[in-house]
Amino acid sequence: MSLKPIICPSLLSSDFAFLARDSNYMLECGADWLHIDVMDNHFVPNLTLGAPIVKSLRKHTKGHFDCHLMVTNPETMIEDFKNAGANSITFHIEATESRGITQKVITQIKEAGMMVALCVKPKTPIEEVFPYVDQLDFVLIMTVEPGFGGQSFMKDMMTKVKTLRSKYPNLNIQVDGGLDPSTIDFASEAGANVIVAGSALFKPNQDPKETIKLFKDSINKHSPNW
Repeated sequence: MSLKPIICPSLLSSDFAFLARDSNYMLECGADWLHIDVMDNHFVPNLTLGAPIVKSLRKHTKGHFDCHLMVTNPETMIEDFKNAGANSITFHIEATESRGITQKVITQIKEAGMMVALCVKPKTPIEEVFPYVDQLDFVLIMTVEPGFGGQSFMKDMMTKVKTLRSKYPNLNIQVDGGLDPSTIDFASEAGANVIVAGSALFKPNQDPKETIKLFKDSINKHSPNW
């Protein structure tokens, strides 16, 4: 199985007053998915986009909504995001494993007709997702502490990517945090093919089309060696 590059601009770095404009512009520049960070100011110390905003945005774009639930109780939000037009939902294993409901939430998302992924924070061993990987569409490895954009890339997280890629060669592996032209090669060489980027794509005087192409070229260059 050949894994293609999937580039996901993080709307956390967009202008919230112009979400539809920015979303469609990124798709025109070659982006594949739109990454939507959902934070509840409890699981992480920030409060961001909820289902009503996603539902409004859905009316103005056909893009794939990659919804990353950084929330304490993801199981309570699945139906709302389904109705809002989400295409995939990623939730944190740290929010569910201690309550013994990780399997329940995976099943809930799959039965709602959406793609499903698990995410691990930097301090969580990647081995925690192994029992569930065969049921997942992808795994997200955070390369910063979740909560805010603009943080520095944590290169030591590439060990997790390499471990996951070695064990699951056909798995889509997503990385999120600090990805830009100076760090993309570390991620793609380790085995990541799904890239979330915020500041690198939305900062002023930046050509996102060029950056998206650079990201894809890096993945295509390194993927034959995985």
